[in-house]
Amino acid sequence: MSSFHTATANDLASGLRSGALSTEAYAKSLLEVAEKRESEVHAWAYLNADVVLSQARVLDQIPVHKRGPLHGLPIGIKDVLLTQDMPTRFNSPIFSNSPTIPLDATTVKVLRAAGALIFGKTHTTQFASTTTGGPCANPHNTAHTPGGSSSGSAAAVADLHVPLAIGTQTGGSIVRPASFCGIWGLKPTWGTASTEGMSRYSTTCDTVGYFARCIDDIDLIASVYTQRPFPSPQLHEPMPRTARVAMLKTHVWTKAGPGLKSAWEAARSLLVEQGYRPVDLELPAEFARMTEWHSNLMAHESRAMFLGHAMTDRDQLDKVILNIFDRGATLTPERIRETYDSVARLRPVWDEIAQGYDLIITPSTTDSAPEGLGWTGDACFNAMWSALHVPTVNVPGLKGTGGLPLGLTVVGPRWSDEHVLRGGATLDQVLRKGRAA
Repeated sequence: MSSFHTATANDLASGLRSGALSTEAYAKSLLEVAEKRESEVHAWAYLNADVVLSQARVLDQIPVHKRGPLHGLPIGIKDVLLTQDMPTRFNSPIFSNSPTIPLDATTVKVLRAAGALIFGKTHTTQFASTTTGGPCANPHNTAHTPGGSSSGSAAAVADLHVPLAIGTQTGGSIVRPASFCGIWGLKPTWGTASTEGMSRYSTTCDTVGYFARCIDDIDLIASVYTQRPFPSPQLHEPMPRTARVAMLKTHVWTKAGPGLKSAWEAARSLLVEQGYRPVDLELPAEFARMTEWHSNLMAHESRAMFLGHAMTDRDQLDKVILNIFDRGATLTPERIRETYDSVARLRPVWDEIAQGYDLIITPSTTDSAPEGLGWTGDACFNAMWSALHVPTVNVPGLKGTGGLPLGLTVVGPRWSDEHVLRGGATLDQVLRKGRAA
């Protein structure tokens, strides 16, 4: 087996574009890894070597001067996004025998146009709408969940099957599995990548995002969706020691487990040791209702998504989905209006608060991955950011309970994605220096 599978996308991108490395050879190397590990990790809902290698050979025939920024890079696609050459089944018995729909979701279309190799469909929880786990396991300890709902995308990247994967987040479905699997996960500003051709849950919160094993790879795929230059010019320019650094526990800190509490203080100590002066940030009291309002948004908007299924296939919907769907019917018009108006009002309030700091650090998860595959974990530390539409990136590098991976989140105001990535790179450098000491 070659060492291609351990390389990052950036390590190999120039060779793939120049023709020094063939896409087919790279794909074969990754298929070997996936074949060896899939019986334990179960990252893939659909993976067909013939389809992968057929794509690879076509990509290898593209003239060098016509190759895109993602040329030949294998990318996993969460199985809630349509792919024209692979079935899309949403981890639902309703669609278990559905044929391939010959259409690409817009997100996938962008990837193909940029030259990416669509490697396969990664496991999701049912319709990306429940905390009930699927078959996918955490590569670091297969007795533990990888998180969800973007379970397979995170696991496939962490387990070296692919360097990049697409996920979606409505509550915490990118940041949480990234934290549990010890990788980078970016939930960009809401609306950055199209949700056309994707199973929807909450139109207000659904966001397409990305997984990778290094921040440069996150920067690469993010640049494709924003059509900005790559690399981001200040990405690896450490924030100065005079930077305004805030640590934000949020209103749900009471749910923090021992692993998070320990990692939180370790990160604070490392920041101080390296010359930063982090301060504790407390939000106005009204932000404490964001969890409630996010829950209301999901319940109300799930009525539109699941009404047809509930009328014709109710017994095949996950119980968590049904509970949320049924709760949506109990929300009064007054409560729905209050929810939408309150969240909309707090978005610019958060933006103004966040603009007062250069780096804001907040928890990604309550602790490391829970044991068992039946529950994908608590999204309490992520839900507010999904509703506020702001960019968040999980920065890996810490350990939680049981020595399993645990990350921290860097967050910013809306449309500050590049700045948030720079903040993530700075925190990453701090953690790396701490580990090396």
